[in-house]
Amino acid sequence: MAAPLGPVKFWKPGTEGPGVSIAEERQSVAENSGTTIIYNPYAALSIEQQRQKLPVFKLRNHILYLVENYQTLVIVGETGCGKSTQIPQYLAEAGWTAEGRVVGVTQPRRVAAVTFLTDGMLVREMMVDPLLTKYSVIMLDEAHERTLYTDIAIGLLKKIQKKRGDLRLIVASATLDAEKFRDFFNQNETSDPARDTCVTLTVEGRTFPVDIFYLQSPVPDYIKATVDTVVKIHQTEGDGDILAFLTGQEEVETVVSMLIEQARALARTGMKKHLRVLPMYAGLPSFEQMKVFERVSHSVRKVIVATNVAETSITISGIVYVIDCGFMKLRAYNPRTAIECLVVVPVSQASANQRAGRGGRNRSGKCYRLYTEDAFDQLPQSTVPEMQRSNLAPVILQLKALGIDNVLRFHFMSPPPAQSMVQALELLYALGGLDKDCRLTEPLGMRIAEFPLNPMFAKMLLESGNFGCSQEVLSIAAMMQIQNVFVFPSNQKSQATRVHRKFAVEEGDHLTMLNVYEAFIKHNKSSQWCQEHFLNYKGLVRAATVREQLKKLLVKFQVPKMSSEGDPDPVLRCIVSGFFANAARFHSSGAYRTIRDDHELHIHPASVLYAEKPPRWVIYNEVIQTSKYYMRDVTAIESAWLLELAPHFYQQGTHLSLKAKRAKVQDQ
Repeated sequence: MAAPLGPVKFWKPGTEGPGVSIAEERQSVAENSGTTIIYNPYAALSIEQQRQKLPVFKLRNHILYLVENYQTLVIVGETGCGKSTQIPQYLAEAGWTAEGRVVGVTQPRRVAAVTFLTDGMLVREMMVDPLLTKYSVIMLDEAHERTLYTDIAIGLLKKIQKKRGDLRLIVASATLDAEKFRDFFNQNETSDPARDTCVTLTVEGRTFPVDIFYLQSPVPDYIKATVDTVVKIHQTEGDGDILAFLTGQEEVETVVSMLIEQARALARTGMKKHLRVLPMYAGLPSFEQMKVFERVSHSVRKVIVATNVAETSITISGIVYVIDCGFMKLRAYNPRTAIECLVVVPVSQASANQRAGRGGRNRSGKCYRLYTEDAFDQLPQSTVPEMQRSNLAPVILQLKALGIDNVLRFHFMSPPPAQSMVQALELLYALGGLDKDCRLTEPLGMRIAEFPLNPMFAKMLLESGNFGCSQEVLSIAAMMQIQNVFVFPSNQKSQATRVHRKFAVEEGDHLTMLNVYEAFIKHNKSSQWCQEHFLNYKGLVRAATVREQLKKLLVKFQVPKMSSEGDPDPVLRCIVSGFFANAARFHSSGAYRTIRDDHELHIHPASVLYAEKPPRWVIYNEVIQTSKYYMRDVTAIESAWLLELAPHFYQQGTHLSLKAKRAKVQDQ
């Protein structure tokens, strides 16, 4: 039946019943590095009373029994059921940490791992202790996110279990994909279930029924449809806050601005209930994020406009109505073009169900999907694992460092494309990390593998002493790990842009980021200074922490501590020594072309080079795809540096048309 929501026509399958019960499911976050915020409705109770309120508590003894009797336990439970916080405590209380033994718990993102490990840290720990001998139990939390390092850890832990029968593994997932994990880890090769080494357990959640509404026909503009649907819900539906999902920060800010105008117009009509419109995305300052949890009066309805960071990294009380645009951003790698970029793609069914479930946390809710039911049926069941859509150079580097020479035969849970593997091998060879026999070089390859960074950043850092600019390159590398350094408040965008210009330099974004960091340090890491200059204070503090971590590695590898004393050329040449594969030249068409295969690229509007005369040659950090392929973190270079610093890449090698590549560089 049609839902009474004006020009955007929705249809609810079936004509009776309370709707579809949605079990909350969590899917991979396109924007990682967001702050994890959890609303706690039991904050007034004692810690012990809070623990007993969690759904996982009633399964405590059963969980401990299964861990004792099976090598691997796969636990499925929705966000907030207590699996992440309680299971490690149950294990400690039951003696799994006695006699110096350790329970290790991994998380896919550092922000959620204050006292735990990230999955990447666990993999790096295996370099020192391949059998993880100090651990009695490893818990892979949020395993359903299937990040690169989660999948590496999964494959390695399966190998370790064959050597260590006493090691217990708990795989915690918020989605209904337990069978994949069980089939992968179960070492029972007979038909006798009594000999299974892996078992699954489901923790029942606390969700309420959610009615699902679909569009009767597709809409050409989901931005406008989102705004129209919010307004109609506000005009026709009862109490309850609204959560709308969009793909990125720019869309969120656009819809927030449109809804604020709509809210003012509605207020002028004399409507008693007002709208409070709030954005939510990973790069938003934490004080802005916290506004979504503030209580409002009965005369106000909150509208939270979010990216899919709200699918997995936050839990917001009071949401009754959900609007799902049907799209998300994912990082994807094209081995043919060797370009890794952020692309907008349709959500998976699991992700759509996860979004819908946000409306059923406190009471029954409604979800308005801005696509047809037929479109939903054609969506993939789950999001493609990162292992099958990423640049695999970091993966191969880690496996090689762990002594796994034949990476093509490594037992991946989801095997990556062969072409991606070959492309990664070529890049590592070009960086000097692998020799002609695809073995890790010493010392360079081993040192690159020790850095918790993209291999191109690692090579740049290791070369910085030779260029006499290790101080500057350390700061640049740290800043490149931070998302959204510049802050643009919705009501002060023009002022913020003017203030940001004082940091900009004609060479491009890398040196601009260096200027921001050095000014931050000069002003004693002042939060007040950051606020006045519209800069992400927490991001800059994080950059300082990352810089210290990287500095320790440079000291370990005896890279000289040197500064270029304000001379930009050594810094730029050093950047090229790591990022020579990401070079592009300006074309007469007005776009840039990659040297590798003539792929068309454009400078991102956020770059300081966007409004300037286009440099003839540039290097870039990454590519993002929207209406075009945009380069982010772009710096102007000299073409001669490419032949000087990477002759092996432009004069010899294994990729397609190397002769043509060299000709392009020389054709000035």
